[in-house]
Amino acid sequence: MPPRRPSPTRPVASIALLAIALPSAAAAIAAAGCAGDAPEPGPPAASSPASPGTAPSDAERVHPHHEPRLTPQSSGTTGRLQAVSPVDERVVWASGVGGTYALTTDGGATWQAHVVPGGESLEFRDVHGVSDRVAYLLAAGTGPASRIYKTVDGGATWSLQFQNQDPAGFDDCFAFWTPTRGLVMADSSGGRFPVLRTVDGQTWQDIGDHLPAALQGESAFAASGTCVATVGPRRAWIATGGAERARVLATVDGGETWAAYDTPIPQGTASSGAFTVAFRDIRHGMLGGGDLAAPGDTSDNTARSRDGGKTWQLAAPTPFPGAIYGLAYALGRDHTHRDADGRDRDHVTVVATGPGGAAWSADEGDTWSLLPGVASYWAVGFASHRTGWLVGTEGRILKIEL
Repeated sequence: MPPRRPSPTRPVASIALLAIALPSAAAAIAAAGCAGDAPEPGPPAASSPASPGTAPSDAERVHPHHEPRLTPQSSGTTGRLQAVSPVDERVVWASGVGGTYALTTDGGATWQAHVVPGGESLEFRDVHGVSDRVAYLLAAGTGPASRIYKTVDGGATWSLQFQNQDPAGFDDCFAFWTPTRGLVMADSSGGRFPVLRTVDGQTWQDIGDHLPAALQGESAFAASGTCVATVGPRRAWIATGGAERARVLATVDGGETWAAYDTPIPQGTASSGAFTVAFRDIRHGMLGGGDLAAPGDTSDNTARSRDGGKTWQLAAPTPFPGAIYGLAYALGRDHTHRDADGRDRDHVTVVATGPGGAAWSADEGDTWSLLPGVASYWAVGFASHRTGWLVGTEGRILKIEL
């Protein structure tokens, strides 16, 4: 299905994707929570750099000792896949156009792809897997085409939980703190973000009045379902673009209050901004983006934060051209390598992907290594520090093992 393009009733600045079958700018579903959560845990012991703006030390990261292993897998569909949600190393959900979702319960050895009944025209640009039985799907589209579905029986049946009644509304992506607490980001409308929140996994409420006012044309990019990230019981971040400034909207209390922070990612046009955001703990995160109007150009398309998203510093650009659609951390403890104090070291590997290619970094964006021959994968997600999946055009799925 072609990308959503400008129309007389929708500002150009709302368009998230302009070419190569790209999806358009839309609001993100972000995981949120209710007041009264337990105190947030502090960052892991070995994950704090000496000072903001510096890359992790050798005690914090482990470089893979070999090139990542890439294994193509058969998804069972030829439609474009735009989102992936690993539950663990065996159970992974993916979603895409044509009302399609796919599920593996054996680590990708076999996939089963199906279409949600009545959703044949929908674009499921985000998916959140809870288990092999429970998952949520987010359809991004104009007005009633923006929907949220949930299954509790492995996809045998799906219940419609939300349908956007604003004719000009557009939902982009979501994220969850727990199986029943999550957030949805949506394109701005009337100067506000109609962000949704659930606290029971069943009903969704508009909490847009809790967020900062939207800039003219400000929206989120619905390319990979990763314009929202959550950490711990209450933290969430939303990446925006399509406006004068590309910002990160952040909450530390489950969506009750929010702050907006500027970023150095390409910005200032309807086709530029921050597309994807990920955090490895409550302080350390990365941002990816670019300009859809310049798919062949290299740009300052990555940035990182060391203070919970309040400030962002440019990292090295990826070795592939164009915008980053999806970015994810591969995190975990390595019991075979120790730091100078004899402690197990943390893996801090980041993988970024987009139509122009894919790359990985073992130093949180100081340097990048190209994944050879990998292009037109829109999203990436990890089940552990070793195992992840990329999904993309023509129903392609690529398992990556670090």
